[in-house]
Amino acid sequence: AVTLIRNELGEPDESGRRRPIPIPGSEFDLEVDTVVIAIGQRPNRILYQEVPELEVSRNGTIIVDEKYRSTLRGVFAGGDAIRGEATVVLAMGDGKRAAMAIDEYLRTGEWPEKIVPMKIAQAD
Repeated sequence: AVTLIRNELGEPDESGRRRPIPIPGSEFDLEVDTVVIAIGQRPNRILYQEVPELEVSRNGTIIVDEKYRSTLRGVFAGGDAIRGEATVVLAMGDGKRAAMAIDEYLRTGEWPEKIVPMKIAQAD
């Protein structure tokens, strides 16, 4: 289960963006089988520090193979987490290809003993 909290939009800030404000007491649990994290603008480097089995490059990006599989069984990555800050178009493409690989993994359970790192062009 994942614990969630309802939010409402606050007043616009200087940039005009209305930020979500948690509604106290609105927490609820949602039963899930899988969680796909697809939010944010920068990779959360705390994850890498807390999960040493997850190999990262010298630039701090997650190392994946051509099916977006990381060195940690069952963990896939794409977008900025494998490229560094790049375009949303690249992230969307990674997400689409990773989704197909995730579907294959969920159907077959296959995972390589050792991944062969994908060569990733870095965005300028």
